[in-house]
Amino acid sequence: MSTRSYYTAEGFQKLKQELEHLKSVERPSISRQIADARDKGDLSENAEYDAAKEAQGLLEMKISKMEDTLANARILDDSMMDTSKVLVLSTVRLKNHANGSEMKFTLVAESEADFKTGKISVTSPIGKGLLGKKVGEEVEIAVPKGSMKLEVLEITR
Repeated sequence: MSTRSYYTAEGFQKLKQELEHLKSVERPSISRQIADARDKGDLSENAEYDAAKEAQGLLEMKISKMEDTLANARILDDSMMDTSKVLVLSTVRLKNHANGSEMKFTLVAESEADFKTGKISVTSPIGKGLLGKKVGEEVEIAVPKGSMKLEVLEITR
């Protein structure tokens, strides 16, 4: 079953480039490995051939999954974003009530998440907990270390 995913234009392009790399570089490379292994003789006892065939199967599965993801992907235009509530691509400034610290995150698709640059996945516990919230709302989010009480201070795009 396919699910719809939302991407920035940059994230969508990156996914397309990765798929193209798999098809144009990785697939021919594995085909050459299979051909080389086949040239070595008896396939029934050829571990190199078996390994190359297994790698080919895994690659084809990955290509198929990426094609499915791209087919169901939607590109979001952040200039049309509603900033009255937290949505995908919203940048949210939060206050952690436990320690009084403030943090800022942008909610993105799972494949674009990068905590170091402040991009968190909408499917993460914090991302799920923030979706639909408005400025001034507080939310308690279950995280691996217990729970966090956060307040939405600002929503921008």
